[in-house]
Amino acid sequence: MPKGSDFRKTPVDESVLLDVLADVVHALESRHIPYASIGGIASVVLGRTQHTDDIDVLVHPHSAKAALDCLAEAGFDTQEPELAWLYKAKKRDVLVDIIFRSTGEILLDEEMIERSHVVDFRGQPVRIVAPEDLVVTKALAYSEDTPHYWFDALATLRDSEIDWEYLLARARNGPRRVLALLIYAQSIDLPVPEEPLRRLFELIYGQGWEPFTPRMEAI
Repeated sequence: MPKGSDFRKTPVDESVLLDVLADVVHALESRHIPYASIGGIASVVLGRTQHTDDIDVLVHPHSAKAALDCLAEAGFDTQEPELAWLYKAKKRDVLVDIIFRSTGEILLDEEMIERSHVVDFRGQPVRIVAPEDLVVTKALAYSEDTPHYWFDALATLRDSEIDWEYLLARARNGPRRVLALLIYAQSIDLPVPEEPLRRLFELIYGQGWEPFTPRMEAI
């Protein structure tokens, strides 16, 4: 990494973002490194209409260093922060997060790769995770610093055809957070069936789903 490189996120033109995205995709695919986008690009494709200035790719932990090295060979500045979940790269002011362990110990596994698919992001082909995986990763990573993650997940629920069995399987990494998201989604009239809520509730609390009826005290 060149001395003094700045890895803070900065606004970039969309044409620059697309050029750098093409470089990322070519570098990873030319080395046959499995990956899938889980960040702003995936969110835009699956429901959000916001602009994004950076690129987030999920890779397997065993492939993370190889992914970083191939981006370095493609002209990216690279950095290995003292973190147990990501590396960073940057080119033309576009920040690339190479994530190999998402919140909730989510790793890129074979099922996630099989369900990922290539989409057109404003003219540039890129592989993204399935909508169910995006919902779960966004719900688990949501925090005070990233409130838009919650609404990214809600937009995906609104605009995508959800395989609820698969979503429940992926929710094992954070069932309480996913349950909270789905309850909130129902509260704003998104098309979330009751059965996934019931099953998550029973998984978490180990008892049947019983509707709450408040007791009315006599006055």
